[in-house]
This record gives sequence, structure tokens and C-alpha cells, in this order.
Amino acid sequence: MAAPGGRRPLRVLVSGDAEGRLGALFGRVAAAQRKSGAFDLLLCVGDFFGSAGDADWEEYRTGAKKAPIQTYVLGANNEETVGYFPDVSGCELAENITYLGRKGVFNEASGLQIAYLSGTECLEEPVPAHCFSSKDVTDLKTSLLSTPKFKGVDILITSCWPRGVERFGNTPFDVDTKKCGSGLVSVLASSLKPRYHFSGLQKICYERLPYRPLVVLGPSYLQDGLSCYALLKQFQSCESSLLKVPPCKWYLYAFSILPMSSMDPAELVKQPQDVTENPYRGPGGWERGTQQLSGAEEEPVGQFFFDLSSKPKGKKRPSEGRTGQQPQPQRLPCKPSLPTAACWFCLASPEVEKHLVVSIGTHCYLALAKGGLSPDHVLVLPIGHYQSMVELASEVVEEVDQYKSSLKEFFRSRGKRCVVFERNYRSQHLQLQVVPVPQDCCTTEDIKEAFVVQAEEQQMELLEIPEHSSLKQIVQPGAPYFYVELDTGEKLFHRVRRHFPLQFGREVLASEAVLGMPGRADWRSCQTGKEEEAAAAQAFRQAFAPFDIAQGD
Repeated sequence: MAAPGGRRPLRVLVSGDAEGRLGALFGRVAAAQRKSGAFDLLLCVGDFFGSAGDADWEEYRTGAKKAPIQTYVLGANNEETVGYFPDVSGCELAENITYLGRKGVFNEASGLQIAYLSGTECLEEPVPAHCFSSKDVTDLKTSLLSTPKFKGVDILITSCWPRGVERFGNTPFDVDTKKCGSGLVSVLASSLKPRYHFSGLQKICYERLPYRPLVVLGPSYLQDGLSCYALLKQFQSCESSLLKVPPCKWYLYAFSILPMSSMDPAELVKQPQDVTENPYRGPGGWERGTQQLSGAEEEPVGQFFFDLSSKPKGKKRPSEGRTGQQPQPQRLPCKPSLPTAACWFCLASPEVEKHLVVSIGTHCYLALAKGGLSPDHVLVLPIGHYQSMVELASEVVEEVDQYKSSLKEFFRSRGKRCVVFERNYRSQHLQLQVVPVPQDCCTTEDIKEAFVVQAEEQQMELLEIPEHSSLKQIVQPGAPYFYVELDTGEKLFHRVRRHFPLQFGREVLASEAVLGMPGRADWRSCQTGKEEEAAAAQAFRQAFAPFDIAQGD
């Protein structure tokens, strides 16, 4: 399909470490083109050559075989493969196979801009031929940032993955994020604001939730384009809407992209619902963030964590507020972060559907859920921009608890018990779901069992946590999780490590075991017109008034 203005998007393939298996790699590329049509170019990140002698390469080097698509590769990542790259500034290695160089920017004929950085990080002098230094990163940044009206690059490819990329997003599987990755690559990614960033070397497949590279300007913010990151394995990637090449281990990442230079600015700032904060900006701002990502030690957080990997041994730690106990280390007060773009739930945002709001407190507000499970399904939301319960300031937590207590009392007066749950995954603003369940439908134990059983069916670990514990004692800010609180005070917790069903909480409550309305599991099938929504909000507002903490005093 042609883009607006007649420009055709480029169709791009990206592969991870080939490690010399070029026949297999190009065979998969050829199969992909037969199945899905021609692609414009192939980008290879990680190790293109193997450490041992490569018989495959000799056939391509001599011209006996030819790559089926224009291919661009990064340079050496170890001493053994340095000899394959005769010119550090880049050169043609064989027909249709081009080495981009140690660092730089490749401007494709269509206007597509690709920044690249080969090798692994080295902080000592002299820098080996298969490594890059802070000077390399600074030079690359300067060459682009000095460009008039620089908005970012279309694609960034690096051998190393950026340290800290998982902050505020989904966590990679089977990799210790504290021991791998490059802080310099993180600084580069934060500065260049790529729309797509790909890397290799880690032998795993990981696609991060998209993030928005926010530029803070005093109390306001400037919208930038959206950034996506993927870490690729040998010829593998996460599934793409464009292409899936069987079997599973042979994924290629395929996507279409229109160069930024030919796009309408309004298109660049569009965002999906699951966009997150910029993972590369430190809690103390740009300067501190840069120091941390470059390898400086992070200050320990003043809190303790429950070990959820096994049953607790010995006595529980005492909860706060009881006499004769040691005070817990004080946490610095949290300030609401700036939204990554126009937020649907920040009360001051024009995106908020204000006709659904039923109560406004000092720090929080209540709103009917759009497409709720029942007419009195409500949300507790912070007025400021917080992503999860873990990030709330103490005064906001206090008001959230007050709203929860008043809602429990309200529903109890109507013969209902309520279930509270939060999904901190693929969401950017805290939404605490409060769902009433008629007492004659089922018991609290039935509800708890329904959550546990459905979690087991989906091979998810749903753990019971101490009633008097705080989420801040269990999970760190930015980590994805799912949390349920029952009317008895019992709490269930799941740490999201890979994928998580977005409608899980609703599916359990809508099931035959609880509300008996499985057809209402998806909120999109439960939406009503604006007038009906406004009438329902008005009815709830009037009924809740005697319990509303915002109307007290």
C-alpha cells in the first residue's frame, strides 16, 4: 500500500547473530520473499561471521553464491573475526553484502536514516579493533545532534544491547540484566531517539514494549516519536505482524517503515496504549541517568523485599506502625511523572471521558469503568500521572486506601463484596479496578479459587502475599505485575515475566464460577452510548454520596 503523498514504505528484514551460517540465513530470507513478496534490505546485528573458518562465506566471497537481498552487516565483536573486515570505515565484502563500518550513519536512497555502532564496549585504552569507546559514541552523537532540526533516526543497530532497556517495560527472559548490556549504547539510544533499535549477542529473543523518548521542558513536555527495541537471536526475532517464518526458531523480524523525513509530524507522535516511559532517563534526571548507565553504582533503595520464591521461614517481619519496633528506612517522596503523551486517565488531559467521573478527591478520583462488568464497576485513579501502585507517593496511597474502604462499605450496604485488582502491564496510568460481586453469587473463597485455578490453567504463578504487606516491599518500580485484593484482605500477586493475558482479571470475574457472565470478559464488547454512560455515572454518584470521602467535612 502506498503511503500518503505516493511514497512507498520500505520493507525491511532484520536478523540476529548469523555466526557464519550464511547459507541457512539467506535460505530463510529467500523463503520469506517467496512467501511474502520482495523486501528492500536485510540488516544483520550481532556476530555475522563465526569464530572458525566459514566454508559458507568462501562461496559468497568468490561470487559462487549471491545474497538474495541487499544486506548490511555490523563489524567484529571478538578478536577472531576482525580479519573479515578490512576497512573500519566500511566496504563491500561481497556482492549484495556490505559492511557498514565501525560507527556512522547510512542514508538509504529513499531517505531512510540508519545509525550503527559495531563491536562491544571498552572503557580502557587502547581500544581493540572489535570494540568501541566513549569517544566513538560521542562522535556519533555529535555528528547527528549537530544537524539542524534533528528529530531522531529511523533505525539504530548495535551489536550490544542497551543496559537498562527493561526499565518501565517487560522483563527479558533468561538473562541477568544487571550483568550485561552497554551503558554507552543506552546513552546513544537516548540521544538518537531511534524509531526502531535492534541488537544481538545475548542469544535470546526479546521485544520491549514501545517507549516515548520524552524531552522535559520545565513543567511541560515535548512529544517525540515512538521508539521500539528488539533483541534478536540467531536468525530469530519476536513475532511480527508482517511475517512469521516456521519453524519457531527461525523467526526473522520484518516490518514496513516510511522514512521520518517524508512523514507528517502528526503521524510520528501517534502512540499505542501500551507505550511506557523512557527507560534511559535516570530518576535524578539526564545527568544522573547518564552516570548510572555508564556503569556507576546505583544507590540501594531504602526498603525490604519479601522472597516470593519459596514459603517464608521463621517469623514474619513486623508491619509498620506498631509500638516497640525499629522504624523502616524512609523513602523519598515520589512525584508524579510527566505523561509520555496525552494520557487517557490524567484528569487534566483532554482525552479523559469526564462524563464517567463520579468523585474527585485531593489526589485521586473515581470513574465508572468504560464497558464495565456491571453498572457499578468503578476505577480508582490517581489525578497525577503514576504508572502503578508501587510508584505512588505516600499521601496518594493513603487516599487510595480511603477510597477502597468507602467503596467496600458502600457495596456491603448493598449486599455485595468487592474485588480490587491492578494490571501493571501494557498500561501507562494506574487503573485500580473495583468490581462488586453479589454475596449470593459466591463466597470470597470461591473467588480466590477461581483466580488460582485460571492462573494454573495458563501456567502462571499466583502467589498469596502477607495481608499487611505493601506492594512496594515486593516489587520494584517499573516491574510488570498483576495484583488482586479480596474483601477479606487476602492478596494474590503475579510477577509478569513474559506475556500476560490482558483481560485476565475480567475473565476470572466474568466466569461461571463468579459472576456467570463470560460474554462480558472483554470491555470492548460491553460499551454503551455516551448518554447511557452519563446516566449510569449520575446514578452511581447519587447512591455513593453518603460514602464519598470527597464530600466529607
